[in-house]
Amino acid sequence: MGVYFDNNATTPLDPQVLEAMLPFLRDCFGNPSSPHQYGSRAKAAIEEARESVGALLGCAAERLVFTCSGTEGNNTAILSAVLADPGKRRVVTSAVEHHCVLRRLEYLRDHMGVEVVFLPVDGQGRLDLDRLRQAVTPDTALVSLMGANNETGVLWPVEEIAGLVKSRGALFHCDAVQLAGKEPFSLRTLAADYLTISGHKFHGPKGAGALYVARGAPFTPLLFGGMQESGRRAGTQNVAGIVGLGKAAELARAFLSVSGHEKLRELRDHLEGRILAEIDDVVIHGWAAPRIANTISLGVGGAPQEVLLAELSDRDFAVSTTSACESASVAPSHVLAAMGVPDRYLRSTLRLSLSRQNAIEEVEAFMVVFPQVVSAARRLGGGGR
Repeated sequence: MGVYFDNNATTPLDPQVLEAMLPFLRDCFGNPSSPHQYGSRAKAAIEEARESVGALLGCAAERLVFTCSGTEGNNTAILSAVLADPGKRRVVTSAVEHHCVLRRLEYLRDHMGVEVVFLPVDGQGRLDLDRLRQAVTPDTALVSLMGANNETGVLWPVEEIAGLVKSRGALFHCDAVQLAGKEPFSLRTLAADYLTISGHKFHGPKGAGALYVARGAPFTPLLFGGMQESGRRAGTQNVAGIVGLGKAAELARAFLSVSGHEKLRELRDHLEGRILAEIDDVVIHGWAAPRIANTISLGVGGAPQEVLLAELSDRDFAVSTTSACESASVAPSHVLAAMGVPDRYLRSTLRLSLSRQNAIEEVEAFMVVFPQVVSAARRLGGGGR
């Protein structure tokens, strides 16, 4: 196996998570809505997982709705807020959100007449809070902003943002998919009405996520049918996935409680420092802004990113350029474009995202080959200085 530096796309399943899930893939197969002991065991496991996720997020377990993904959670939150009050037809977001937020809002704008304000960011990916304040008008139904950017890792002051939005009378949704399990935060102090997480971003399984819905926040189910999730999300629950999400949340909470994210930041900074010291004409997108501990968005002047990716992949190093769900697109990153990144780096950017499972030996192995890869990419791309 090679070196995996694409943890913002997905993380390896923690062995302890797999161990927790296995009984619910084999013996404990009951439908949690069934009235017999098989169903009762499955239901009890779901509620135990709900408690674990609530502990990670700092919220009451009953405020959580289990979902299949961050995309589902984000769509549910946005629709719930927009449908709640016909007199409020304005949504404020940013130009650098995940595409599941942007495309949902574009659809509401184009087909339902909702006014959508896409706030710009500066060259470091930071949001202007004064501009945000001005954008939240009395007819604003919702402000939807991410906690940490999936491409650059840039962190926004979501507690301050939430307070600002609430003081202006709007609902606040935080896409915390890249934040949860990587940086400490608590819904005891973060006044979000909705907050979205996805388990596979912190060593849980794919297909299991959660949406926090504050008490009193309007809610409309995305899926109608049975009374699963207290009538908030129809469909038989993914018991094994939810159990895995709960275990992943438990492990992430332990990781954060011992400042594991600071150790991860040290590893990331070591890799970043080596790159800057050994390779010329490189930039770190968002370097002057606060960032989550694991992410480097690296612009390599004169080196086409498709060549960099291919050369690294041939050597068993897994990295990416942008969000995994947009990797097939030939268009440049909308995040970097919104930041005004110069053309020299716009299509020459790699995203290196580490996790708690990475080690210094992997960083050193990467740095043995990366300068050679950059030189080869620059020759093949004809993009020398």
